Amino acid sequence: MDASFDAQRDSGAGTDPAAAPLANAPAFEILAPQSQRLPLVLASPHSGNAYSAAFLASSRLDARALRKSEDCFVDEIFAFAPGFGVPLIRALFPRAYLDVNREAYELDPEMFADPLPAYVNTRSPRVAAGLGTIARVVANGEDIYRGKLRFAEALDRVSRCYTPYHDALRRLVDGTRDAFGHALLIDCHSMPSGSATTNGRGSGRGGSHPDIVLGDCFGNACAPAVIDAAEDYLQGLGYAVSRNNPYAGGYTTRHYGRPRQGIHTLQIEIARNLYMDETALTRLPYLDVLARHMTELVDTLGLLPPDGLGPR
Repeated sequence: MDASFDAQRDSGAGTDPAAAPLANAPAFEILAPQSQRLPLVLASPHSGNAYSAAFLASSRLDARALRKSEDCFVDEIFAFAPGFGVPLIRALFPRAYLDVNREAYELDPEMFADPLPAYVNTRSPRVAAGLGTIARVVANGEDIYRGKLRFAEALDRVSRCYTPYHDALRRLVDGTRDAFGHALLIDCHSMPSGSATTNGRGSGRGGSHPDIVLGDCFGNACAPAVIDAAEDYLQGLGYAVSRNNPYAGGYTTRHYGRPRQGIHTLQIEIARNLYMDETALTRLPYLDVLARHMTELVDTLGLLPPDGLGPR
């Protein structure tokens, strides 16, 4: 897989995670509309499920255990985007292999057999939690690798997956801003049920925890009108919504969100028990309802007046 990366998925990629030949597959796919109708870009960085045989062989876990780190089916929830005039970029490699919602080099030195260069961020909270650019553990805390990696492996993963994904995302965001005068990037994620509290907002559809967490890096990544509109709309549909707790936004939200430059970024975390069986990793019927609601949310955000996207 060279650095150019064909943005079209190989035939069958992602259909059988254990058999997908990651080394020969594209890193991402762009689902592009015939013409862009709204100033939005959607991204699903953690829904990839192309597990190579080499990666599985290096792991002490099987494919099912590794999939606990996936945002399963999030790309399906937002797959309406092209038909609605909005591009969607989705990573095809799994989060357990490489996490593009991190800096390019947030790495745990204990994972590597050779010393890491000085430019590597070895002290971030994500690294301490075992969830750096190359994760040490899956979502439930189990170690991924049988042995230590070489730094050359990190360089290879970044060059083949991380850099092309972010190059493509940057082109989509900048092109949208150029065409419409501003751009709204929605970074789409899921969260394990029970991973956040409602902060007194009441029970959601999934129980006593919030259904959706909206993150704008505490007001730094998008205009207040964006997160206000998203929260109002979702609460109107009966969802319990939390802001910035416990997910205020990852690297993508922080890095791309530049409201004063006309680029607004909002992270959306959806509770998995709304739409999937978290043990069997299968879809629930409500996934279709949720997808319809996300369609309506995107339309609502896309129609926000540009003159209302300033600071409070």
